[in-house]
Amino acid sequence: MSARPTVAHAPLELEHFLPYRLSILSNTVSQAIAADYQQRYELSMTEWRVMAVLGRFEGLSAREVAERTAMDKVAVSRALARLVDAGRVDRATHDGDKRRSVLQLSAAGWAIHDEVAPLAREHERELLEKLNDEEKAWLARILDKLMAP
Repeated sequence: MSARPTVAHAPLELEHFLPYRLSILSNTVSQAIAADYQQRYELSMTEWRVMAVLGRFEGLSAREVAERTAMDKVAVSRALARLVDAGRVDRATHDGDKRRSVLQLSAAGWAIHDEVAPLAREHERELLEKLNDEEKAWLARILDKLMAP
């Protein structure tokens, strides 16, 4: 016998719950882009996000990468270890301070970045084609507002 939801349980109507809908949209879009680079470069979604951040902000620490991506520190640390082992990211010490490492894309990392970034931009362009100019402007304003501290 299956339990039926009652008023006492008040289940979330996920199809109307904003965090759920945003998560589904994010996962759907990210997975569409990831299908290309995962097969071609054996690169996980987390690894690509780390590489994208390092392509934009060189010389970050692992903690700063985690903060900029809003990803779990352990997941970022594992992704960075794989990227360093694969020669895609270089790790150095910050001004001789062995407690803080700084990260940057290697030449091999930049080569992958420079192939994947245009693919990501193309996926974004295709997604945004569904919106008119006014809707695009509203979407940008709404996202900025929701992401503000």
